[in-house]
Amino acid sequence: MKLTIYSKKDCHLCEEAKSVLAKYPVEIEEIDIETDPQLFEKYRYEIPVIFLDDRKLFKYRVDEKKLQQLIRSGRAF
Repeated sequence: MKLTIYSKKDCHLCEEAKSVLAKYPVEIEEIDIETDPQLFEKYRYEIPVIFLDDRKLFKYRVDEKKLQQLIRSGRAF
């Protein structure tokens, strides 16, 4: 199972989200929105944004309780 996080350097919310996600047995792909002008335009006011496949799970902050529920239920994974 792999989550994708759209983030950028010097983003305290991004670091916080990555810290929460690191607690769980998930593969994380990090994409820096500053490397792609289209991604920057799309997500610059929403980072971090966390996806599972094409489904947006979280933006700004990871709801750890919701993440735990999704992992336990297997619905997201």
